[in-house]
Amino acid sequence: MSNMDWKLLSSEYLFKDDWLTARIDTCQTPGGKVITPYYVLEYRDWVNGVAIREDGMVIMIRQYRQGIGKTLLEIPGGTMDESDPSPLFAMQREMLEETGYEFKDWVSLGKIAPNPASSNNYTHLFLATGGVKVTDQKLDHNEEIEIELISLDELQQLVLENKLEQSLHVTCIFYALLHLKKMKML
Repeated sequence: MSNMDWKLLSSEYLFKDDWLTARIDTCQTPGGKVITPYYVLEYRDWVNGVAIREDGMVIMIRQYRQGIGKTLLEIPGGTMDESDPSPLFAMQREMLEETGYEFKDWVSLGKIAPNPASSNNYTHLFLATGGVKVTDQKLDHNEEIEIELISLDELQQLVLENKLEQSLHVTCIFYALLHLKKMKML
């Protein structure tokens, strides 16, 4: 297999903020072709997770998403804070903030690159089981989240009928259902 990695010749930041950083790179391919401008968006890593209570019900959340101008049914998740020591810690923090639940068992389902062509971050995927409500939601100032409980069968049906629109969440749900042996491979 040949090396297809590009060489970074220069990089300049166009915009820097807590939630979004944009840079312009100049790169060179192994064949010598110079690629410029190449825009890259930098984000902190994200986390999301399928949350299952002790009684087997799945905790879903509803919230408005300005990017597409719609309220969506999703799984809990969010951005890793700079102070989070690990993706698992970040996911446990997000679960507690968004749902008020703590979980007995955690399984890492891996990580995926949301858009590796133009973004530098990863999304870390989790399955949390044995959830018990321990507190009220502690939402960020810009969050309005409603909790919705559904069965695992209903969750699988939502995936099969393409009723969930957040692709990173669908990926996590799919991996969780495979892990739980609720989704069959063709």
